[in-house]
Amino acid sequence: MAISEADIAAVRAATDIVALISEHVALRKVGRRWTGLCPFHAERTPSFSVNAEEGRYYCFGCRAAGDAITFVRETQHVDFVDAVRLLADRAHVEIHEDPDATRTRRERQALYDAMERAVTWYHDRLLHDPDARPAREYLRSRGIGGDVARRFRLGWAPDDWDALTRALDLSPAILEGTGLGFVNRRGRRQDALRARVIFPIFDTSGRAIAVGGRILPGAPVREGASPEPKYKNSPETSIYSKRRVLYGLNWAKDDVIRSSEIVVCEGYTDVIAVFGAGVERAVATCGTALGEEHFRTMRNFAQRIVLAYDADSAGQSAAASVYQWERQHEVDVAVAKLPRGLDPAELAQRDPEALRRAVAEAVPFLEFRLDRALESVPTATPEGRARAAGAAVAVLAEHPSELVRDQYVVRVADRFRLDVAVVRADLAARLRGEAPADRSPRRVASGVPRGPRPGLEALRVCVHSPERRTRFVAAYFTDAHQRAAFEALGRAATLHDALDLLQREGEDAAAAILNALVVDEPLADDAAALRSLVAQLLRSVIPGALRDLEHDLSSGVLDPMVAHATVRDVKERLALLDGPGGDDAEAELREWLVGRVGS
Repeated sequence: MAISEADIAAVRAATDIVALISEHVALRKVGRRWTGLCPFHAERTPSFSVNAEEGRYYCFGCRAAGDAITFVRETQHVDFVDAVRLLADRAHVEIHEDPDATRTRRERQALYDAMERAVTWYHDRLLHDPDARPAREYLRSRGIGGDVARRFRLGWAPDDWDALTRALDLSPAILEGTGLGFVNRRGRRQDALRARVIFPIFDTSGRAIAVGGRILPGAPVREGASPEPKYKNSPETSIYSKRRVLYGLNWAKDDVIRSSEIVVCEGYTDVIAVFGAGVERAVATCGTALGEEHFRTMRNFAQRIVLAYDADSAGQSAAASVYQWERQHEVDVAVAKLPRGLDPAELAQRDPEALRRAVAEAVPFLEFRLDRALESVPTATPEGRARAAGAAVAVLAEHPSELVRDQYVVRVADRFRLDVAVVRADLAARLRGEAPADRSPRRVASGVPRGPRPGLEALRVCVHSPERRTRFVAAYFTDAHQRAAFEALGRAATLHDALDLLQREGEDAAAAILNALVVDEPLADDAAALRSLVAQLLRSVIPGALRDLEHDLSSGVLDPMVAHATVRDVKERLALLDGPGGDDAEAELREWLVGRVGS
């Protein structure tokens, strides 16, 4: 059943298009119009204009145009009728349509209502109940007093199986739909969170959509149970998507718009502490790594994105992804250089001015990575300076822009008193996949094929640490000679047997690689380095597998819905490789890759 023209007109009239678009884009008033960066294409100079009186928008760059309904359709990828329904719910306008559609809207609204009631209940419990006293003491120890707890609507989930469920009388459908609870094996309704400090999560319009819960330090482990994770978050629901939502953006939005800068932290308490230090433009991801959808959201509000992680986490950020997002969304990514061993919350408590200064003096992401790579490299001798320059060039090779790389090449050459041409030549060799000039190639006979560096480093691990060979599969090796060498190591009992096998099979090039590696230096025995190497291998091989998948799609071999869902899932897991969920993402990508191209 179609929605009547009268109802559509009523929805348009009741919708504040500036408020609607401001949830996605930073708008500034210029005369009678509102302008901002276009949400439909990447740009640095605002060309997107909104006429509040007429309820229309237009982009002078990409020619996107429409009204509030069009905007919802384009940004939320829904059809006309669903866009009208969403706007009607938002403006509290009753529209007349078929009973099924009305029921769906009411069910969704019931989830929002239940989440709001839950947030209020948790909050009241924290403020007033005696059993929340340890939670209040913990928050005070983190510099969070009553006023701050009220501002961020923090709460407390008591150590009870179903306190929330009983207090709010939540149905099984609502519990499941919000993630606030579930029905256990005994058929009893049960709360999802217990004995945890609650951090409510809101969308950009301020609606409660999820909660995160932190266990108190030193909480006892129940007999027969495994230790609880420090944080537990709401699962994905119809009103909450972890890969799109940023904790704190509803509070940070105004300051982000004023400053055109957004500060990204790792956790909820970091965000609250950064706010307390006077930097009221901080956000955090919700239990997942920073990803593509997060960047798409942020670039609608700010031009500059500052990563305020602790030094180790910032150093491990996925460089390839960050550079890609910088270029794709035309944003500048910088890193706040925090003292080693301190996260933003700790620094905000000890020295708020130092935190403000670190954000204000944040350096470009590439510069930060260069500094980290050179921290522990001695440069007092010519050999030390050469090694340092090699480490710097390895970092530069990760950046996709030739112009940016060359700017830093000059800086590296000046810093280590080297000829610019020599540094450029080393960089060019690395970009071709050749080994750096100061390492093993001098010990390898001329004409020996080397191939891509990640594959070579993986073989180095297999040769010197055979027990780690299981971290790799043949599908990780894009070079035929490297793959043959890896397969031979798997088929043979010893390295000598593998060399004999390759020689019998006429794989002289693969045998030459192993012969070179066996006398080369082993890779550092470091779990983080190994994880980083596996991530590099996956990022080098998966694009080819995705191209093959796209070929199957264009050939009609693969269903379009399956293909698009697969591409999305694979890219999401690639973005997670360097984050907290990296091990799971690695395992899932490995399984998919082996199934796609073979072991």
